[in-house]
Parts: sequence; C-alpha cells; structure tokens
Amino acid sequence: FFQRAVFPIIDAYGNVLGFGGRAMGDAQPKYLNTSDTPAFNKRFNVFAANLLRKEKGLKRVILVEGYMDVVALSQFGVPGVAATLGTALTPEQARLLSRFAPEIHLCYDGDSAGQNAILRGLDVLEGQQVKTRVLDIPGGLDPDEYIRQYGTEAFAALKPLSPVSYRLRREKEKYDLSAEDGRTEFAKASAKILKAVREPVELENHLKQLAIDTGYSREVLLKQMG
Repeated sequence: FFQRAVFPIIDAYGNVLGFGGRAMGDAQPKYLNTSDTPAFNKRFNVFAANLLRKEKGLKRVILVEGYMDVVALSQFGVPGVAATLGTALTPEQARLLSRFAPEIHLCYDGDSAGQNAILRGLDVLEGQQVKTRVLDIPGGLDPDEYIRQYGTEAFAALKPLSPVSYRLRREKEKYDLSAEDGRTEFAKASAKILKAVREPVELENHLKQLAIDTGYSREVLLKQMG
C-alpha cells in the first residue's frame, strides 16, 4: 500500500474485512486490495455496504467504480452509492446490492474502459434478474469529476437509460451513419439487441428512432429482427 490512499472495506454490519489502496500516482494496478482471507473475498463484498444498510427506503443503488467516486457523491448528498472493489462486477456482488434497493444504476467512468465495464455489468445484473439502469456520464468524466465540476443538480438531471437504450447508444457510436454501409450495419446490430425487448411499447419507441437513424422502414427492421 506504499503511496496509496487506503480505505477500510467494511461489511453491512460494520466489520472491517480488509483494506483497499488507490494509487496516488501512475502505479499499477490502480486499485490494490487486501489478499483474500477466510473473512474477505472481493467477489462477495462492495465498498460502502455499511452506508447502504443505514439508508432506509432506497429506491436505487448507484454503483460506481472507485472509492473516491463514493466519497465525492456522498459528500454532495447523493444517497445509496457503492463501488466494486477494483474488479469487474460479480454475480455475488449483484445479489448483495439487490438486498438494499430494487434497482441498480451503473454509473462508471465516461472513458472507453468504463463504458465497456458497463456493458459487462449489464450482462451480470440481467443474469441475476436485477432491474438495471445506466447513468451515462458525458465528456469522458468519472462521477467524481462530474459532480465536482457541475454540482448535485446536474448529476441528478442525468437521465437513467434502460439497458437496451444504452446498448443502442454504444452501438451507434461504432458506425458512420452518413454512409449506407454504416446505416446497414447499425440496423443489423440494433436488430439483434431489440430481439430482447419484451414490452411492445418500448419496442415501438426504439423502432421509431432506429427508422429515423437508418432510413429503413419499421417493417424491414422487424423482418431483420426475425
């Protein structure tokens, strides 16, 4: 933990299980935790579980990547914030978090690594049948930077996206929609995503937007979906 800011990792009942160290410079790995012990395993714990347990009636847990994100959002009065322990979200962590609120909002860093982690996290949460939304931080910022620059009101104004809306947004960034090939490939990729939508109204909303983005008719897009 040399040259690292050290944070105690406390379970929901107030027991200190281990410690997490965040690098103060460019040292790798960025996060370093206490080695696994009979009392502590990164897969089964989250940072700030003790704070979540104290907050009654939470409608959602905001899951972030870093300890400082938890500290900053909490300082600005945002309730129900927790973080994974420097590792990818696990099914065990998903089940733990679902005990504190009926919904989990993924709010990871705005860079490409954070966005890819959100996609993996969505798969994990959906696999555990946990209702999920995404808070997409603009400008490539992390939650800590965003709330310090723009304040609590701006953070609260971030619109939670459904998993399908988020996946479509990420897919759209991959293609040049000014070119026919780009619109075609985007339509094909989006059709695969939309197969998972079970609500007719939600599906219709996505189809309308996809028709605008690609120029293909609703009927063609439905055929592409099979």
